[in-house]
Amino acid sequence: MITRRKAVVAGLAAATMGRAVRAYAADPPGVTATEIKIGNTMPYSGPASSYSVIGRTESAFFNMVNDQGGVGGRKVNFISLDDGYSPPKTVEQVRKLVEEDQVAFCFQNLGTPCNSAIASYMTTKKIPHLFIGSGASKWSDVKKYPWTMGWQPSYRTEAQIYTKHILQTIKDPKLAILYQNDDFGKDYPIGVRDALGNDWDKYVVRNISYEPTDATIDSQIADMKNSGANVILVAAIPKFAAQAIGRVHSLTWKPTFYMSNVAISVGTVMNPAGPEKAIGMLSSQYLKDPTDPAWADDPHMKTWRAFMAKYNPSGDTTDAATAFAYGISHTMLQVLKQCDGDFTRANIMRQAENLRDYVNPMTLPGITINTGPTDHRPIKAMQMQRWDGKTWVRFGDLIEGASV
Repeated sequence: MITRRKAVVAGLAAATMGRAVRAYAADPPGVTATEIKIGNTMPYSGPASSYSVIGRTESAFFNMVNDQGGVGGRKVNFISLDDGYSPPKTVEQVRKLVEEDQVAFCFQNLGTPCNSAIASYMTTKKIPHLFIGSGASKWSDVKKYPWTMGWQPSYRTEAQIYTKHILQTIKDPKLAILYQNDDFGKDYPIGVRDALGNDWDKYVVRNISYEPTDATIDSQIADMKNSGANVILVAAIPKFAAQAIGRVHSLTWKPTFYMSNVAISVGTVMNPAGPEKAIGMLSSQYLKDPTDPAWADDPHMKTWRAFMAKYNPSGDTTDAATAFAYGISHTMLQVLKQCDGDFTRANIMRQAENLRDYVNPMTLPGITINTGPTDHRPIKAMQMQRWDGKTWVRFGDLIEGASV
């Protein structure tokens, strides 16, 4: 009898343990039988608030996904909180998302300084921190940031591309660099130095920064002009990019002007600054520009316009940020589909590291997305482009940067 009772108890214990294991497998953090929670922070206020359209477009995207039945039998609960582009606020909001809202993972938190403030926390908690809104080269360090992954080409690579173009096309260049004083901006002079090597002092005549809390960058632009520069590279967020365009024009200065890719939207930079003031400006691209007539009949762009009309009717279809948000959200959706219903954090990260020749509807032809456990750089190629007063005109071949 004693043996029998022990057997019954052992059997009940095993059954209970089995039910517990199955319950955990069915309900990992942020996931129920009907829902998956995704966390996000976005500057809906503050100096980078022009990027807020990204968060609104991503919310609209997941509304569309839910109307189409969700993913893996679950609806997406996309929780997007305002951090004002302030790293301490980002920390506060992400802790809320993880510890109170209990999201499964974070997607597309925007801003290099903001993501820098939370990356260690996400690593410690082993929470996927995916396709973040930052091209800082440090995110490719998978040993230091194993749970963090960017999406766009790195800023350092972009600067390498511009520097090579300068050396190939401009006789006796004298370069002045203006950059935001954080991990976003600092990648640009680093990339320039990569390309120039020991010739930095031969070509760079000014290397100065601004703070994202500054009111204007007028004095920095004047200093760049007074340096004798005939080439400038501005690594700025949209507010200061528009200011730079306006100030260079008002000084009747005519340098060859390179602008960082994150600040070239027609809707939020070029038109507010005055499109005629930037004719000839150079930048780079990896996405289809919604103002480029070349994509008027592109089936993917037609689908995007239909999405905007139905789910984000107040969104500006001349703003490249909305096209960016749609494209990056498609990549996130692809990862969730690859999860095949297993939305544990480990499997979400595993699938993010298993994108193979994925063709995104919004990337330029020829660009495919590839990732791996040691490769957290989904997009590596870009193409040069020039502003003609109405739209960006691409030229040359796709260029893939160095592995940084």
